[in-house]
Amino acid sequence: MQSLDETAIAIVGLGYVGLPLAVEFGKKYTVIGFDVNKDRIKQLNEGYDHTLEIRQDQIVASHHLSFTHEVEDLKDCNVYIVTVPTPIDNFKKPDLSYLLKASAVVGKLLKKGDLVVYESTVYPGCTEEDCVPVLEKCSNLVYNQDFFCGYSPERINPGDKERTLTKILKITSGSTVDTATFVDQLYSSIIEAGTYRAPSIKVAEAAKAIENAQRDINISFVNELALMFDRMGIDTNDVLDAASTKWNFLKFKPGLVGGHCIGVDPYYLVYKAQSLGYYPQVIASGRLINDGMGIFVAKKVLKRLISNGLQIQLSRVLILGITFKENCPDTRNTKVVDIYYELTDFGIHVDVYDPWALAPDVKEEYGIELIPDIDLKQYDGIILAVAHKQFLTLDINGLKKDDKSILFDVKSIFDRRVVDIRL
Repeated sequence: MQSLDETAIAIVGLGYVGLPLAVEFGKKYTVIGFDVNKDRIKQLNEGYDHTLEIRQDQIVASHHLSFTHEVEDLKDCNVYIVTVPTPIDNFKKPDLSYLLKASAVVGKLLKKGDLVVYESTVYPGCTEEDCVPVLEKCSNLVYNQDFFCGYSPERINPGDKERTLTKILKITSGSTVDTATFVDQLYSSIIEAGTYRAPSIKVAEAAKAIENAQRDINISFVNELALMFDRMGIDTNDVLDAASTKWNFLKFKPGLVGGHCIGVDPYYLVYKAQSLGYYPQVIASGRLINDGMGIFVAKKVLKRLISNGLQIQLSRVLILGITFKENCPDTRNTKVVDIYYELTDFGIHVDVYDPWALAPDVKEEYGIELIPDIDLKQYDGIILAVAHKQFLTLDINGLKKDDKSILFDVKSIFDRRVVDIRL
């Protein structure tokens, strides 16, 4: 294993995880950021990050960082950090295609003594059971003899300008004792919050998976409460406010659970457990509840429009926000689209407005055309789906067509006197 002074790093994948990592490492080490998307590389070379995670001045300040879409440019690196997406497919099964393709690319470049670190979220065992065989096959090298592996799960929180990469404690691990030490030292050199060295790669993989599964389950609990209290005619947020007066009550909020982590990672755990003959009950049921919240919102709107005497096929509904969280352009796995599809299936004309989302990406991924503005438009129904800061000052009553129009405030940010439905 080389010393830190001899380290030359390749970051494979320059999305929400890879780019901040490349920028920080590039302040201290020779770093080449690689992505197959040529447009992405062109933008980064011009100092522009469409994810809005990194500013131009931060890229410029990373003096040892360069970007490329050419695999050949990575051949002199000795540390390869893989930060590609690990989504799920249409059947809620892990999609490892990006991870395995990246492993094949890296495998063809590996030399004796090289290190491969994975940051992509996976199920326990994936690194050594799925990725390492690809590395061995493509390199003709032997694992833990000729090359080594580490795993350090990403903890990036898109849109969060306070808890940035260096301020979040980092879990590290390695395939041997010496490798684990090196990986920990490498990350310690850029992470201000410190590191935690897990006893094995599999433990580090499992830790990441349960972080998001735990949050998913907690949110599913309050979402189930919302479904129950809706039938009882009780405002869920009122109940949570009352219950949170006890010191040990955890005040999670009901809502739509999407994004690249919370809405995906639990399925990786379920898949792995099922492959070993165990069928998780709590994790799976939590996912079932959270996956159904978009449909619940849409049906509430439909019922209220009908009860107000409106003809569904002639109604117009505005959805405010399509990203998976506020003040962030990230639309990965957003559950707002479930609301859109359900309403349009009933023949309702639906407009979607989001000042943060990138319209071409939304069109390509979901087939939804974002409207450029909402000036002088009025609607029978308005759904506040994402609490972007721009929406806090909207003249929401001005968007209503008449006194039969309804406002569903999914995020509970508006004055209750103008809201017809809250989650």
